[in-house]
Amino acid sequence: MFVSGTNTNAQILSVPPKLTIGTELAKNFAILSGKIDLLQSTWNTLFISVVYTVLALLLFSAAGYALAKFEFKGKKIIYGFVMGSMMIPSLVMYVPLFEMMIKLNLTDSYWAVILPLLANAFGIFLMRQNMLAFPTALMEAGRIDGVGEIGIFFKIVLPNIKPALGALVIYMFTSMWNNFMWPLIILGSEDKYTLPIALAMLDGNPTNKNYAVILLATAVATLPILIIFLIFQKQFVAGVMGGAVKE
Repeated sequence: MFVSGTNTNAQILSVPPKLTIGTELAKNFAILSGKIDLLQSTWNTLFISVVYTVLALLLFSAAGYALAKFEFKGKKIIYGFVMGSMMIPSLVMYVPLFEMMIKLNLTDSYWAVILPLLANAFGIFLMRQNMLAFPTALMEAGRIDGVGEIGIFFKIVLPNIKPALGALVIYMFTSMWNNFMWPLIILGSEDKYTLPIALAMLDGNPTNKNYAVILLATAVATLPILIIFLIFQKQFVAGVMGGAVKE
């Protein structure tokens, strides 16, 4: 994608296509910046993805902790509902979610993108599976030392499940960064558009597409995901394997 973004359309579509870095990077980037507000859309996507990921880490780890380490009435029923929600197609929820955002006066805002997607069953499932493997003896030792339940969660549990948190960071950040349909529905102002929506606006006339610009924009949009994965790759592998515990 990056190599194609440094060439012209003619070079990309030539037979055989040019597979070496060209000299059109600056020109293609200037065209890209003229068609979409790349910096603003990148900031919108980064802000939404980071805030969503931080809130997801807190909520999903707390929910997984409660479902794995506490006994309370209706626990299995609640977990059954969480798992059952994974079978509901996201498309069927867009209309009621849209009506809900209207009633809450949140349409065309960052929070309208973030809040509905915090109900993610997979995140809760992943954290619960990792919490099942966490030694209960460490929690009991903390209680004996007088640490409260909140302190146990933040000072003992979370620091010892970093691989699971790393896996959750990659999954949630990537899913929000690439999210297209829901932001397209709920966001109406161009200055709030995320990168996937901005990239869709580049498609243009099917008979006169500038593939070099489109591929350059796609390469730019992919870069943050690669960086996040390179940072958390070890935790991702360990976290996914840690969730494969047998009850």
